[in-house]
Formats: sequence, C-alpha cells, structure tokens
Amino acid sequence: MNDWVDIVRLAARGDGVTADGRFVPATVPGDKVRFGVPGTPAVLDQSVEVLPGPDHATPPCRHFPDCGGCQLQHVTDPAYARWVTARIVAALDAARVPVGQVEPIALSPPRSRRRASLRALKRGGKLTLGFNADSSHRIVDIHECHVLTPSLFALVAPLRLLLRAALKDGEGAGITLTDSDTGIDLLLANVGARSLAEIERLTGFATTHDLARLSVENAEGVETVTEARPPLLRFGGVPVILPPAPFLQATREGEAALQAAVVAAVGAAGTVADLFCGLGTFALPLAATARVLAADASGSAIDALTMAARTSGRKLLVENRDLFRRPLSAAELAKFDAVVFDPPRAGATAQVAALAASSVGRVVAVSCNPNTFARDAAMLGDGGYRLERLWPVGQFRWSTHVELVAQFSR
Repeated sequence: MNDWVDIVRLAARGDGVTADGRFVPATVPGDKVRFGVPGTPAVLDQSVEVLPGPDHATPPCRHFPDCGGCQLQHVTDPAYARWVTARIVAALDAARVPVGQVEPIALSPPRSRRRASLRALKRGGKLTLGFNADSSHRIVDIHECHVLTPSLFALVAPLRLLLRAALKDGEGAGITLTDSDTGIDLLLANVGARSLAEIERLTGFATTHDLARLSVENAEGVETVTEARPPLLRFGGVPVILPPAPFLQATREGEAALQAAVVAAVGAAGTVADLFCGLGTFALPLAATARVLAADASGSAIDALTMAARTSGRKLLVENRDLFRRPLSAAELAKFDAVVFDPPRAGATAQVAALAASSVGRVVAVSCNPNTFARDAAMLGDGGYRLERLWPVGQFRWSTHVELVAQFSR
C-alpha cells in the first residue's frame, strides 16, 4: 500500500502541491493524497486518492473543477483569505519590498459577479454556452453558476435558445453580460443583425427579458440594436453611462472595497492624478473632495467619464492619453499631492519609472497581478517610497485572480 503524502501549499493556479513538488488539482494544504502507482502523473482521477483536511470544502457547483470560471471552490473561506494575502506578500518578499500594515481581506460573496464573458458554439444542432474549461478552448455548458448575479444567470438559458436559432452549425459567438444599475447590458459578437428577421429576433429577445441595451459586434465594430434605457453605474454617487463591454470591477462589493481603500490611502490630498482611470471608479469619488486629473487611453471610457463630469459638477479634468507611450513626466506629476494608478495586468513600467523619479508625496497602486505589482513596487522603493499599507481584495470568488490596493509614501 502506498503511503499518504501531505499537501503543503497552494500554487498560483490553485493546485495543491506536495512536499516533493507534485501538483494535485482540487486539493488544499492539510489534505493527504495517495498515488495509486509510484510516478503516476498528479491528476485528480482514479489514480489519486484524497483524504480531505480541515480546510477542504465541498464545492457547491456541479461543474467544478471542469469549468474554468472557478479554481478554488474546494477551499474554505478562511483558507482562501489566507492564500490571497500570502500570495501578495510572497510576491513582495521575492522582490525584496518590505510591507507595512496589511489590512484584512475584502472577500466578495457568492453570486455577485456583475460582468462576465461567455462563449457559445453550435454543433450538430446543439448549442453549448458557458465558460471555457480550465486551460482549454473547450466550452463547459453551464446549467448552474455560483458566481454570476442571479439576474445574469437567469439569462443563460434564454440565450441558449436565442443563439441556437441565430447561429449556423459550426458557428460560435461571444457573449458579454453586464448587470448595470438600470438593467442588463448585452453584447453579442458574431451574431447577425442585418436582415429584418435577425433584427426582430434580437429586439424581441431584449423586450421579453427587459434588457437595458442589446448590441452586436462584427467586423465593422459595435452597433446598438436596441436600447430601452441607458445602462448606468454610479461611482461616488455620479451616474455614468456605460459604453458596450466596459472594463468594470467584477463585483459591487469588490468595487466598494477598492474605492474605500483608495480614498483612505489618498487621505486629505487636495490635488490627485488618477492614471488608467477607466470610467472614473476612483476619480469620481475622489473628486468629491479633491481636484482630480483623470487620464486613460480608452476613448469610449474617457467620453463616458467626460459626460459624467460635466453633469456632476465635480472638480474633475479628463484627459485621453496613452500612458504607456506618453506617461506623465516627473515634472507633470510634481503638481499633485497624490497619484493613483490602476494599470492592466502587465503593470505600468514607464509610468512607474516617472513616479519613482517624482516628488509626489503619496502614491496609491491598484493592481490585479501580484507579480507585476511587486515589480512596480520595487521600482517605487528604489525611488525612495515606502509601502506603508496594503489592502488585499478577493472579488473574483473562488478564482486565482487577486487584487489589491497599496499606499506608498516618501
């Protein structure tokens, strides 16, 4: 009989790892595993027996672990919270960045994901719709989901019927769903909306399901087919009309946690730059008490934020600027008491280099990638900044995606 082996840690992609370095999916530290044959590849099948430990949870969804939407449903909430924080701190340790105060994690609840991108494929008369399988292009046909808001998941079955009629055999489609304050905003990619029959089918679907807006995306771009009312979200109490498929924080709870952390980190600063500002998630709340420059390269986001700024009366200057090619220089940054930056997953090397060379007293980083954040933090450290406070945020429930807010000061 083979001996039991302990799972000692969780890897970055959510697999359990034994002391001798074997990866075992859907396990957690504290579990014990037994391999059927020495040298058997570590996959969770009949060759691996698992004895669950105290931090092993029963996954609530029938599609776990096949569906790539969740990697960590088998982990208890306390263990997941520890893992999220430890992953951030480990990345900073590897980059030799000292960490000051680490705040408790903000964890979004189940069924709170307000934005999702799904795929559909029609083959043999059957329509498959869902998330990709983990590390695969294969679509998992979802019939339950514990991360989407109830409103979004309620649309999955009707969408399956709609796309079965709209697609030819062998065709696929992309589906982007946003649960806005005024209703669902739906964007369909590779779905026809040219003939009268196609338009009537889509408008009838939007009316039946009370969508705020339905748009299609094709080679010519994005076209609104029908809009019952503008899809809105409020940032700092200011309504913003959403462009189709906008970048948003995944949950309302996660967004609130990030906003609260950014406001706390900025403190009493009178002038603030919000770089990679998007729709104004942070700029609009900050502009309630400070003068804010909001800059981003996305024209649609900048247009939406500009309109919101005009109607709100907030002290907000909006600039359409590619901060990768044309970052704010140290001289430009000198006029601000604090700078907030929220770059894509790749980080913001050029802008961080300018920040590190600047005289700004306080820098606030928002990140969804611990590794690129740690690299940027090290650059700020080399420029004389101290990482004083860190807020971990786990808004992608049961996912390996990790977010954070960090406060740096000179």
